[in-house]
Amino acid sequence: MRLRRRRAVAESEAWDDLPQAEPEQEVLDAGDETGWQTSTAGLSGAARLTRIGAWILIASGPLLGITSLLGSPTQAQSAPVTAPTAQTASDTGPSGFAQLYVVAYIEAGQGSEGSLRPYFSGSVTLTNTPGTRSATRTVAVTSREVQPGYWAVTVAARIAQKDAKGAYVDAGLRYYQVPVQALGPASAGGSNRNDESTLGYTATALPAQVAAPASLTASALGYGTNRGSNPADPATQTITGFLNAYLAGKGGLDRYTSPGVSLQSVTPAPYSGIEVTDVADDSANASNTAVPSDGAVRQALATVNAKDASGATYPLTYALTLRSRGGRWEIASLSAAPVLQRGSNPALVAPSPDSDSTDSTGTPSPSPSPSAS
Repeated sequence: MRLRRRRAVAESEAWDDLPQAEPEQEVLDAGDETGWQTSTAGLSGAARLTRIGAWILIASGPLLGITSLLGSPTQAQSAPVTAPTAQTASDTGPSGFAQLYVVAYIEAGQGSEGSLRPYFSGSVTLTNTPGTRSATRTVAVTSREVQPGYWAVTVAARIAQKDAKGAYVDAGLRYYQVPVQALGPASAGGSNRNDESTLGYTATALPAQVAAPASLTASALGYGTNRGSNPADPATQTITGFLNAYLAGKGGLDRYTSPGVSLQSVTPAPYSGIEVTDVADDSANASNTAVPSDGAVRQALATVNAKDASGATYPLTYALTLRSRGGRWEIASLSAAPVLQRGSNPALVAPSPDSDSTDSTGTPSPSPSPSAS
């Protein structure tokens, strides 16, 4: 027993930098030792080694992290950078400015050149009598951004001109191209895309009178079957009832629409009644008026005469989608535009004389109008 205590003291002195371990309270005989056994002194040495190992791990942490990053088979990828959305310049401001400028230009004359100053700062000399012409209506028909903040706007103007008796007569449509420079953000047509603090417009020259835009022959429509206005046709009956409710306030729309379809009638009702004058559709069989099984869809184009309170009638056209249910047709949608025939394209028509040209008698020629197919 004494020998063992001396041996324990000697081992504790060997670790003089650590606190003395408390004497063992019970020491097992060599024959009784089983499993994982160690002495208190052995535990003290293990603790020291554990502490040293921990400090080594802490010190080598950054190095291990760098090694792991460089040795990784898949390089870490940063989050994708979202490219800024390109702002599209609006032509609303330049087009409105061009229309105001054209009105002022048409009505100005000798002595009233100052009325153009808000639009054009260049020198202007007019010789016509002011007020001999008037713009009764204007509309911007084309606009093109020549370069950022610089626009070419074409304005159509309906002209009234004084005759020899001083009365205004219609002089037809005339077209003017106006160069407009805009300062401000993209929403105002300017070149300073993100600058909301400044806004302004100016014309860089006087208007240039130009030819009318080309007219088009429209594409063919996708309604190959003409059904006429047969009042016994279930499709015509649904269309008639629906449009009477929609335009004349006769009954509710729900009785004519498919479940889940939400439409609002025109209020106040502008007409006292409507009469269907023609229906065309894509059924491919005008003589067959039987309603197909539930879920069948048909595209229809209805032309109607709408009568107002005075008895005057006005033709209107409506593109409709019909759906069958329970042995009758219902309105599935009121389309925004008629369906075009697949593969059909618009075509340019032959040029017509400019609306402001005159014949040998000095009478203005008729205004050009788009041709209808």
